[in-house]
Amino acid sequence: MELNRRNFIRSASVLAALSLSEIEIISAKQKIKSDGKQISESDEAYWQNVRQLFPLAKDRAYLNNGTLGPSPYPVIEAVHKGMMDEDQDGNYGGWEAASAKLAKFVGAHDDEIALTHNVTEGINIGCWGLPLKRGDEVILTTHEHVGNAAPWLCRQKEDGIVIRTYTPAMTADETLNRISALINKNTKAIATPHIPCTQGQVLPIKEICRLAKEKGLYSVIDGAHGPGMLLLDLHDIGCDTYASCCHKWMLGPKGTGFLYVRKDFQDILEPHNVGGSSIEGNWDMNAFPVKSLPYANNAHRYYGGTQSSGLYRGVSASIDFIETIGMQNIHKRIKSLGKYTQDRLLEFGDKVELLTPTEERSRCGVNGFRVKGIEYTKFYSLCADNKIRIRSVAENGLNSLRVSTHIYNNKTEVDGLMDLIRKV
Repeated sequence: MELNRRNFIRSASVLAALSLSEIEIISAKQKIKSDGKQISESDEAYWQNVRQLFPLAKDRAYLNNGTLGPSPYPVIEAVHKGMMDEDQDGNYGGWEAASAKLAKFVGAHDDEIALTHNVTEGINIGCWGLPLKRGDEVILTTHEHVGNAAPWLCRQKEDGIVIRTYTPAMTADETLNRISALINKNTKAIATPHIPCTQGQVLPIKEICRLAKEKGLYSVIDGAHGPGMLLLDLHDIGCDTYASCCHKWMLGPKGTGFLYVRKDFQDILEPHNVGGSSIEGNWDMNAFPVKSLPYANNAHRYYGGTQSSGLYRGVSASIDFIETIGMQNIHKRIKSLGKYTQDRLLEFGDKVELLTPTEERSRCGVNGFRVKGIEYTKFYSLCADNKIRIRSVAENGLNSLRVSTHIYNNKTEVDGLMDLIRKV
């Protein structure tokens, strides 16, 4: 986590653009150390020091972390150092070390973590590795990101599986009822997001996975928005697989992710994306047909080949950064800003439609909404013209808007969005 002076000199143009000095960055870094203490979600002086560690332009409000989480300086520097070590000395390997940190961070074992490049890659491994046949049914939502929809739609086309969908309800209990109502003798898997990308609702994922287990179904979870926003314990959740990325709420390098595969599920989920280190022992290129392969006795069987040591050093640094602040403190801050955003949107009455549940357990840092009287893409463009970055949501014909806030955001930025809504 120590900042390197020479690296900051090389980054002088970035610092100058932000009107920051190296001393200010180092000072902010020292001030955010929580030392295990609770930090108030309303301690604006503390959270402003956190903001100082991000290369975010001061004249813009970035309210779209649900798409891409900006990395703080310690992560950027770790990536740079990792790349320099590789390119100066020709060092090979080292990316595997990130697995242990990721496992501890999400409540899993080291041998249950496969390194990927993004959520979509992990979902594809889970989708195509399940032992499904023509006519088998898989349950998804009507709120899927293309990264979770496309793999299952392709498998429907190729293998003749059947997709059944439910729309998340405004309460966790009703959502569970809707899923349960779809289960029949042909159902084989529930492939649902932990938090749909469309309106940020936190689904009752532990209960969903328990239901799947009781019914003898596979639970294949799109966890794009979980790590770094929620306090996660994948063993407690009880899913079979959980695909996520490090470039959203974890604030890690872009192009990094992971797939959790429960240890006793690894002999069920067939590997397809294999290569170096995913097969252990010897194999014979002259032995045909090959009836079996000596797969690695861990989740490394699901990925192979060269990875970026620099990027995965950045992943480790992002976890260090989170733990410096404290995941409990981060979760409270994110949830507090999400609630503030909801409350401000609700002040507009019937002029703004809030799409995200207000139920305590079903909300966190993402809110979906529509502004009555203005087409959603026009309001999105208006925000962009006013240097406010949100997201337009065309998925599944929702034609809505989404705002997602993280630890570098503040109420003033949310208020700026509300002022724009009031104007239209």
